[in-house]
Parts: sequence; C-alpha cells; structure tokens
Amino acid sequence: MTTSFLAVVNPAAGNGRCRKLVGSVLDRLRASGIRVDVVYTERPGHAIELVREAAASGFHQFVAVGGDGTAFEIVNGLFPQAERGPRPTLAFLPLGTGNSFLRDFTSRGVEHALEAMVAGRRRPCDVLRLTHRQGVLHYINLLSMGFPADVATIVNRRFKSLGELGYLLGVFTCLVRLRQRAFPLRVDGEPDADRRPCLFLTFSNSKFTGGKMMIAPQADVADGLIEVVRWGPVGRLELVKNLPGLYDGTHILNPKSSRRQARRIDFELEGPVNVMVDGEVLTLHCQRLEVLPAALTVMV
Repeated sequence: MTTSFLAVVNPAAGNGRCRKLVGSVLDRLRASGIRVDVVYTERPGHAIELVREAAASGFHQFVAVGGDGTAFEIVNGLFPQAERGPRPTLAFLPLGTGNSFLRDFTSRGVEHALEAMVAGRRRPCDVLRLTHRQGVLHYINLLSMGFPADVATIVNRRFKSLGELGYLLGVFTCLVRLRQRAFPLRVDGEPDADRRPCLFLTFSNSKFTGGKMMIAPQADVADGLIEVVRWGPVGRLELVKNLPGLYDGTHILNPKSSRRQARRIDFELEGPVNVMVDGEVLTLHCQRLEVLPAALTVMV
C-alpha cells in the first residue's frame, strides 16, 4: 500500500483560481518532504472515478485541491468501499469558492491546511450516508432542504462566478420568491412523522455552509451524530431581520428555530426535492440518512 498522497485537483475550482495557484502550493508541499502524486479532474464526477481507481491500486491518503465539491467527490469515490477496509485519510488545499468544511477548524485557508499536512495533524471524522431512490451518496459537511438549497440552486445557475457576493445575491433572490414547505421525516424511529412546514431543514456534520454561513453552530464532526436544524416558517421581514444570524449562528436562538441531534433520519417525501449537499445541488428522492462514526481521517 502506497504511503504517498494523491492530490485530486479541480482546476476549475474558484472560477479558475485553483488552476493558477495549484503549482506553487504543491511545490511547497513537496519541499516539506511530503510525497504527492497528482491527478486533474476534467468534468463533474471525474474525481469519483479517479479516486476509486486510485484506492483500488493502493492509495489511502488523498488531498482535495479545490472546494467543497472536490472533497464531496473524493468522499464518494472512497465510499461505500471504504466501509469495508482501512480508514482513509483526506487532507485539504482549499483553492475553491466555499471551502466550508475547513472553516470549522480555521479561517487561514491554505496556510493552515499546509501546516496540518506538514505536522501530520489527524483527527477522526464522521461520514453521513444518504440512501435515496436512485442510490447512495456520502458527505462530510451538510445536506439542506428548503431555503439553503434554493439559494444554492440560484447561485450555481446565475451567480457562481461572483464568489461570496454570489451567495448574498442568491439569498436575496430567494427572499423575493420565499417558499415554506414541509419535508416529512421521522427521527430515530419516532412513531410520528414531523410534517411541520419550515423555511429550511439542514442535516449537518460540520458547522458552515456557503463559505461563512454558520448554519449548525453546535455541530461536531466526530460526535457520531447528525445535527438537525429547523428554522421557520418565518415571514420576509423577519427573515431579513435575522439574516445576520445565519452568519454568526445566532439564528438558532430565534423562537422559530430548533435543533436536535440524531443517529438516523427516515424521510417520507412524496417525491424528489432539491437538496444542497456539500456545495452540490441535486434533485433526489431522499429515503434514509445515517451516520458512519469516525469512518474517515481528516488532516486539519
């Protein structure tokens, strides 16, 4: 089994920022004595294929060079196969747009990530497994339904090139179109399904999304639990008043907000819904969400 890292580079991440910076960042990593092989993605989903092939050939240490979407694809290249083998390791070189997962640990971005790899800092990380009508996916950041998913959809279609400003424009676009709806589910086998309408539901492993939005301020990546945050329903004026709370985590203090922890969620959705998973927007008929405790090692 190789002891090298495989850096999976998404050159398009950060609207091409990754392509410009990756060479010098990898040079710094190699200069520190770390062995790194490199592959480049060419299309959406390509990282999944590259990682599956690399894992089959003996790699068990990977570096996500890009944003949250790059890490998401690497995780889905590793799992579910990794559930049956040695625990893989994932490091980060955040050259993408959001880089939300790493923000749980630092605001220093690439510098912190390089230091973590050079120092060999490792910690366990839970992986969340979503079973849906079409298959299974895995994630380490969050899955959201409702307002955040609506925002992510608009941002990806219209404003992605604008970075954090694009997220803000997406928020205000969705504010104008404000939708509140129910996403029926059962938590940890409770007898009654929760069918209350809401502004959004999030199922988090880590705290941040959209770069700096602290949707789940009490989430812990290694507690073996899903952090479930529900907010609303709320009106437009109340949402505008409380928007800053989405960035500092104080939105959960609103009386119309609630949080709880769970090991399993069973969905009773009538059909597919838009979801945002680790920065990726998908339309899925969700069925079950579970935790794989400490299934991944992260270098942070």
